[in-house]
Amino acid sequence: MHPHPQGPPPKMDLPYVKRLIAVASGKGGVGKSTVAANLALALARTGARVGLLDADIYGPSVPIMFGVQSPVDQATTPLPIEKFGLKLLSIGFVVPPERAVIWRGPMVDRALRQFLQDPNLNWGQLDYMVIDLPPGTGDAQLTLTQHAPLSGAVIVTTPQDVSLVDARKGLQMFREVNVPILGIVENMSYFVGNDGQRYEIFRHGGGKRLAAETQVPFLGELPIDPRVAECGDQGEPMVSRYPDSPLTEAYLALANSVVTQLNEVKGGELPELVL
Repeated sequence: MHPHPQGPPPKMDLPYVKRLIAVASGKGGVGKSTVAANLALALARTGARVGLLDADIYGPSVPIMFGVQSPVDQATTPLPIEKFGLKLLSIGFVVPPERAVIWRGPMVDRALRQFLQDPNLNWGQLDYMVIDLPPGTGDAQLTLTQHAPLSGAVIVTTPQDVSLVDARKGLQMFREVNVPILGIVENMSYFVGNDGQRYEIFRHGGGKRLAAETQVPFLGELPIDPRVAECGDQGEPMVSRYPDSPLTEAYLALANSVVTQLNEVKGGELPELVL
């Protein structure tokens, strides 16, 4: 039986943002939040106005990745927070994460709707909002894929075949709710040593193979850089902290690919945002 016999539920009206990009993965541990944060920063490097919404209610990572003491005092720090040229919002800014862990589905649904629609939250006018989805296909993903006017989804995977099974589930979820798949990005794809050699630590090519099998674009490979962990500890993502690194170059190329795919999906609107 079709889940919506009366047709799909109405989408939220979010006039302040032109494009909503969901960053998703089938399972945890693939660096999805790192990809979401650095993709948002790479988009902002083009002069675009960008927001990053941390939709992982049970394991928010934006507070740590951006060095925000959580929860914040909303009397002195209005939400969303502005940092490194991005507008940021996370459940970790509002309640201690250990409290949110016990929330049931309807509370998650309500929180995410409020993040997007509350008039007290000043997102300003955004060209892009990047939404860091939790891994898998649970309540948060369903709320956003069914109700938010998503422009498209980026699926993050790693080279090992084991994560590709899970990535397929994520692909299927977006397809069922008619959200365009902008493409697949392979994270932790390879490592370049001091000798200049490329080392494929986790095998190679799984993301490209999945893209070919599922007939969606392959958005590229992101190399491993040990400084990513340091960036997490310091609270400043790679694209901001190491703007000239090869990994940052890879993120700028990813942003370019994402914009290209968005323009194809949208029939070439907003050409001024092409990198």
